[in-house]
Amino acid sequence: MVPVTSIIFNMTNKPRTICSLCLAAWLSILSTIVVQAESRPDYARETRLAEQIVDDIFDGEPIWLEANNHQFLGIHTLNEEQNKGTVLILHGRGYHPDWPEVAGPLRTGLVDAGWSTLSIQMPVLEKGRLYYDYLPLFKFARGRIESAISYIASASDQPIILAAHSCGAHMANDWLNNSNDSKINGYVIMGAGATDYRQELKTPLPFAQMRVPVLDLYGELEFPRPIAMLPERKALLDAGGNPGSKQIMLLNADHYFHDAGAPLTEVVTEWLNSTDFSTQR
Repeated sequence: MVPVTSIIFNMTNKPRTICSLCLAAWLSILSTIVVQAESRPDYARETRLAEQIVDDIFDGEPIWLEANNHQFLGIHTLNEEQNKGTVLILHGRGYHPDWPEVAGPLRTGLVDAGWSTLSIQMPVLEKGRLYYDYLPLFKFARGRIESAISYIASASDQPIILAAHSCGAHMANDWLNNSNDSKINGYVIMGAGATDYRQELKTPLPFAQMRVPVLDLYGELEFPRPIAMLPERKALLDAGGNPGSKQIMLLNADHYFHDAGAPLTEVVTEWLNSTDFSTQR
């Protein structure tokens, strides 16, 4: 019996053309399946992340919000005495709403300064995915931001400040570019403009079109590209024209704000408590 592999190579042109078309069709179907799978959040991983942190939340209450027909975790930490407003926190790529470097310190530390916080789970993929891999997930992030803002607004008429770090900042910028800032009163962006090696920024910075105050906060040891973008970002802030907008560097801090949770919270607190969020340009 002739081996199957030999049959393929010994076929006439016509059968080989048919087989080639069949193979191409199957590859196209497989490619479509892979693309569709990668264009959706890894919900199983989000579930695992939630299971890892929910039982260890001592400050704040875990809540479940819904967007895109899917529930996602939020941690609501309420300041019942002052409640100057609520800061909606978006973590970086692949993390969770109690991430100990940025989201965790902010969501608890800002409460001590008179603010309530809501830190939410942003869409994630499996570990190792890069900036370009996350671009298709931004449309899912829009729904989560909208859902969280609606939740906050239903309970209070105090200011809502959006605070986003790294990939969370890309998602926030995408939401602002596809919507506007009419549902928030201020924006804290941390680690703006960071992407992976040889991956260009696909999410434009919306500062020039924003009417609300913006804090562009970055670490002294930030990656080269965000540092190189500082003049551009400052020009966009100036074009926005809000007197409360500022660009601030945190000394000795890197992109991830490793071991800088306390000074990060201090800088954000000072800006929050010194800015008039009733003013728009």
